[in-house]
Amino acid sequence: MIDHISIAVRDLAASAAFYEAVLAPLGFTRLTERPTTVGFGTKYPEFWLNARPAMRPVDDDTGVHICLRARSAEAVDEFHARALAHGGRDDGAPGPRQATLVTYYAAFIRDPDGNKIEVMTVPQTAGA
Repeated sequence: MIDHISIAVRDLAASAAFYEAVLAPLGFTRLTERPTTVGFGTKYPEFWLNARPAMRPVDDDTGVHICLRARSAEAVDEFHARALAHGGRDDGAPGPRQATLVTYYAAFIRDPDGNKIEVMTVPQTAGA
């Protein structure tokens, strides 16, 4: 099980504001703030931003991909809309995706630094 993840960002204040908006539909809030890092989570910091002011934007073809869970398709939709409204780029509109074992609902965005973030949920089926 993964305890937490961290990503590098060029502008910590701007990225913290971006993620504060886009992670809200997942129930994440800003829990920790230090001079070079900000942590978001539900009960403890699970998603960290680390300041790397000299880094170049992340290339789209790097293969870096982080997926976070949402409680509903509506939360996935809201995450995606908020990301686009706050300077993120679409990298896969909300919709169904076929995985190896299940069909799930997800959206992909690129944050202002180019990091690829997916948010997904597995819809409940009738009788489940």
